[in-house]
Amino acid sequence: MDINDDAPLYVISVAAELAGMHPQTLRQYDRLGIVTPQRARGRGRRYSRRDVDSLREVQRLSQDEGINLAGIRRIIELERELDRARDELRRLRAFTTARVFAADPSGEVSELAPGRRPRRSGGALVIWRPPYRG
Repeated sequence: MDINDDAPLYVISVAAELAGMHPQTLRQYDRLGIVTPQRARGRGRRYSRRDVDSLREVQRLSQDEGINLAGIRRIIELERELDRARDELRRLRAFTTARVFAADPSGEVSELAPGRRPRRSGGALVIWRPPYRG
């Protein structure tokens, strides 16, 4: 069984150990909005595999690159914004990709290559766009 990378799996002590940090550091990152885990019913933090990877990246940026927490938070915000923009671009590309079909008088339907016109034989021309999924 393949577990989703975003599934809340680890309590704070386990996530801290996996990331090589103290649990108090994870609490601070949560308060600052740097790595925000999901919450269990009792409001306890539950970290996913993706969260643990993010914690390791925060540690790398801080220790190896010398970036302060405000800078790390800004980098993370920009990465999230970039991810949202990429998702939107993919959605728009899927939405705007039109396909053109032509039907001849016998009812035979064929897809036309981009930039091509159907033969003038009294047939019909149909432009199909994928449905909007927003």
